[in-house]
Amino acid sequence: MSEVGKHKAIVIGASAGGLSALTALFGDLPANFPLPIMVVQHRYRDQLNLLEEILQNKCKIRIRQVEEKEKILPGTVYIAPPDYHLLVEEDFTFSLSSDPLVSFSRPSIDVLFESAAIAFKRSLVGIVLTGANKDGAAGLLAIKKQGGLTVAQSPAEAEYPYMPQAAVDKGGAMLVLSLEEIKARILNSYSFSNETN
Repeated sequence: MSEVGKHKAIVIGASAGGLSALTALFGDLPANFPLPIMVVQHRYRDQLNLLEEILQNKCKIRIRQVEEKEKILPGTVYIAPPDYHLLVEEDFTFSLSSDPLVSFSRPSIDVLFESAAIAFKRSLVGIVLTGANKDGAAGLLAIKKQGGLTVAQSPAEAEYPYMPQAAVDKGGAMLVLSLEEIKARILNSYSFSNETN
């Protein structure tokens, strides 16, 4: 068993069906939630701030679109802007990239997860939610290899099961949980530490 409270950040990937899943996860988080949460939600490039506005209207925690070189702070949900890859640098700042699509996506879940795994190592929690492609499967495995904790939404209850199922099939998911179970663990984020060594 590893030390309780070892996790310092959460990364989440979602695609089709993601808005309702993210709303369910974030709706009850307090404004003073202790960890930063970084999100890639696949969306069209012309959606601008629509996702952030919808979520903020339903959530107490601060929700914002990432800006280049922004420092990662606790108690904030950071969402990748449309049409840019989001990366975490080793000095715990963000960078944005217009490099080619990865798994047909930009922003790519894999790009965020793989860069965050290098920066946060064992202190990272990675979560793959509903979606209709395989983005996130390689990134979740990268987090697992760095010693972080990895979670896939149960494909049986996901609105679009393909993405969490791809993560499970690739071997990256240490836990497969319902959305309600994931929500409960995020609300009590340190309980993640009790499930892994």
